[in-house]
Amino acid sequence: MFLFDMDGTLIDSNGIWKNVDREFLARRGLPYTHAYYEGVAHTIFPLAAKFTKEFCSLPESCEEIMAEWMELAKDLYAHVSVKPGVRAYLKQCKAEGRRMAVVTSSVPEHCHTALKNLDLEKYFERIIFAQQLGVEKKKPELWLAAAKENGVRPEDCTVFDDSLAACWGARAAKMRVVGVYDGFFAQDEKEMRAFCDVYIKSFEELLWLPEQKERRK
Repeated sequence: MFLFDMDGTLIDSNGIWKNVDREFLARRGLPYTHAYYEGVAHTIFPLAAKFTKEFCSLPESCEEIMAEWMELAKDLYAHVSVKPGVRAYLKQCKAEGRRMAVVTSSVPEHCHTALKNLDLEKYFERIIFAQQLGVEKKKPELWLAAAKENGVRPEDCTVFDDSLAACWGARAAKMRVVGVYDGFFAQDEKEMRAFCDVYIKSFEELLWLPEQKERRK
């Protein structure tokens, strides 16, 4: 079974959160630092809020922080674009009879908005939200739960993700991992190439050429 991350893998949305973080911190006269980025980039919404509250010594509650993030993001997910080759690759996988699901740290509201507006929901059996499970994608427990929910063995799953931390978690769960390039994690490219079973700059690399399709008939 193929398990796809959404942000930065299927859709070009990582920039949304960088802009949200910058604006959130700027409102408080705080700088956007690499240390802050590392604290919120690979985690689920509630834990990102907890980190932000503690790291920035904020008086707001985690609920208030998350509400402000949601207000800043607003309807940006309604206008996000699909990454190159994604739509064609999902169509190809569907034609081959592959089972597919989304496993994401995204907020459910944003995820449904993006996938619905881009007409991508139809390719997936289900969407599994790390936030609802309360487990980060860097933890193998998340991926084991995803496999169980889909009724498959972890070793029969292939994960597509732009995050090195998520790929670590999936590999620890004995899944095959395909690293997907995204400019926001460009600094991890060398390590991801060495670690992942496959690494791609674009899903266009995975599309069958016409002559390959003929040979597979």
